[in-house]
Amino acid sequence: MSLITELSQQAASAAKQLALLSTQQKNAVLTDMAAALVAQSSDILAANEHDLSLARDNQLPPAMIDRLTLTPERIADMAEGIKTIVELDDPVGLVRDMGVRPNGIKISKMRVPLGVVCMIYEARPNVTADAGALCFKSGNGVILRGGKEALQSSQAIAKVMHQVLEQHGLPTALITVVPDPDRALLMELMQQKKYIDLIIPRGGEGLINFVTENSTIPVIQHFKGVCHLYVDEDADLDIALKLALNGKTQRTGVCNALEGIVVHKAVASQFLPRLQKAFAHKQVVVNADTQSAKYFENANIISEDQFGEEYLSLEVAVRIVDDFAGALEHIDRFGSHHTEVICTQDSQKAELFQRSVDASVVMVNASSRFSDGSQLGLGAEIGIATTKLHAYGPMGLESLTTEKFLVTGEGQIRD
Repeated sequence: MSLITELSQQAASAAKQLALLSTQQKNAVLTDMAAALVAQSSDILAANEHDLSLARDNQLPPAMIDRLTLTPERIADMAEGIKTIVELDDPVGLVRDMGVRPNGIKISKMRVPLGVVCMIYEARPNVTADAGALCFKSGNGVILRGGKEALQSSQAIAKVMHQVLEQHGLPTALITVVPDPDRALLMELMQQKKYIDLIIPRGGEGLINFVTENSTIPVIQHFKGVCHLYVDEDADLDIALKLALNGKTQRTGVCNALEGIVVHKAVASQFLPRLQKAFAHKQVVVNADTQSAKYFENANIISEDQFGEEYLSLEVAVRIVDDFAGALEHIDRFGSHHTEVICTQDSQKAELFQRSVDASVVMVNASSRFSDGSQLGLGAEIGIATTKLHAYGPMGLESLTTEKFLVTGEGQIRD
């Protein structure tokens, strides 16, 4: 038996043991995991520094290095995320009544774990803690295949979680880390449909395409985050400026950062000079259509087909549109179904925007940076689905379960 088959089989077997734990038992384990991550943060940071040193030597892009970097604050955030998961209601075992059929049989549906979830990710060591905790609480085993960029960091985090599992008499296979990032092993992992129920890749578009094209297991897809802010003619421009700055400059190398700003022509002459000044101060590179370029110093004029880029840096695309319909058209064409924001004081238009825009998260007068599992009350997220099967948007506990039918009768038979 190969290493990958053995790891997959062990994860599936361990997941069956997890199904026997009560919510209280699961929460006790997670509480100890959160405390242990903080207590052993120095070991995690030392491993992370090893990964960072190699990343710098290999001249990885700044966005990837940012995602790879751990700090005491980020480790504390991981721990807080796990604590939030502890406080959330456990979806496993919840029963939904479906009524009684004319023949007297009672129908209901029960939430159950998916089984084994496989995470494939690049320079994101926090995924190890987030995915491990979410899968544990939702009753799933998890197999974590991180990229070589974050291997030491991921193994250090997993080591802490394994110690806690062992302290509670549970198999470490519940949170399995593939020890070798070799591409051949990844290919084998994506063929383990006998043991793995779902694959969630997190990383660049190239990784998502590779997994989608080669997996024999269902895949949750999140290709990229091209998020827009639409500044409506009825916008509070002070709020709009805050949303633009926070969405674009607070952290650039993440999928919920703004990549496009769309402005109604009625407020362009008032808003764009203020945006130019703020972006110049933050050294944001502006790519603009010919209409909006005149409001910016040194803007790059781009053509129609150059919109829709995911920059993941201090760079943004700006466009003026004639009306609300023009904004919707632009977002529909260039958005990535991730997160879209409108700034407006017109409640009817806000409602229409939220109803019309096809994105997993649609916001009114709030920063795109809130499009995150922890910020939306999920504790953490295991991924963001920008396709619609079987989830849409940040995936928390409930998204890691499904429902099965329960049928209760008194001897009824079908005619």
